[in-house]
Amino acid sequence: MTAQTHPRGVRSFVLRAGRMTDGQQRALDRLWPQFGLEYTALPCDLAALFGRVAACVVEIGFGNGANLIHMASAQPDVDFLGIEVHRPGVGRVLLDIERLGLRNVRISNHDAVEVVAQQLPEACLDEVLVLFPDPWHKKRHHKRRLLNTAFVALLAARLKPGGLLRAATDWEPYASAMLEVLGGCALLENTARDGGYVPRPDSRQPTRFEQRGERLGHGVWDLAFRRRRAGDLPH
Repeated sequence: MTAQTHPRGVRSFVLRAGRMTDGQQRALDRLWPQFGLEYTALPCDLAALFGRVAACVVEIGFGNGANLIHMASAQPDVDFLGIEVHRPGVGRVLLDIERLGLRNVRISNHDAVEVVAQQLPEACLDEVLVLFPDPWHKKRHHKRRLLNTAFVALLAARLKPGGLLRAATDWEPYASAMLEVLGGCALLENTARDGGYVPRPDSRQPTRFEQRGERLGHGVWDLAFRRRRAGDLPH
C-alpha cells in the first residue's frame, strides 16, 4: 500500500480467517486460472483480460458477491471486475460464475488500493462501486477508512470522463464523511441536485446486511459522483 493512499502502511481492512467450504476451495483451484486477476504492479489490459472491448465496472469489497453477480447477469454487454480480499467470498463468486455461465466477470483477491493504483490505467472505468465499506467507527481508527482523500482522487483518475463513482453506507457519520471527501475532489461532481444523497439505484441489489438493517429501521445513504469532463473542470 502506497504512502499516498494510507500513511504508514495502514490498511483499510483486517483479514478474517473465515470458513472456506470444500466447494469454494475447489472453485478457487479450478476456476481461478480462467476468471482470476493475479496482482502485479503493472497496468492491466482490460480488453485482453475480458477478451473484448466493453464498458467496465469495478466493485470494491463485494463480500458474498450478490450484487456483483446480479449486475453481471443483468448486463451481459458490460464487463465487471470484483475486488475482494476475503477468500471465501471469492470462492463463492467463482461458483456463481460457473453456475450461471457468466463470461463478463473477473475477480481480484488483493488489496483494492494497490490494484487501483498499480493495475488499473487512468480513465479506463465507466463506474466504480464502493458499497458498505467498513466505517471504522472509533475516531482513532478513522485513518483506516477506505474512502479517504487520496484514494478518492485515485478512483476519480481511473474513471472515464462522465464515469460514476457510487458509494453507500448505513452509518450516518461515515455518510457525512464520504460526502465531504467526495465533494472535495476537483475531478468529481455530485449528481444529487441538492448536493446530498441519491436514491438507491435500481441496478444495485440490496445486500442481506442492508435488508436486515432496513428491517431494524436503519438508514442507508447512497452517493453518486460523476467524473467531470474537461470543459467542466473548475478553474
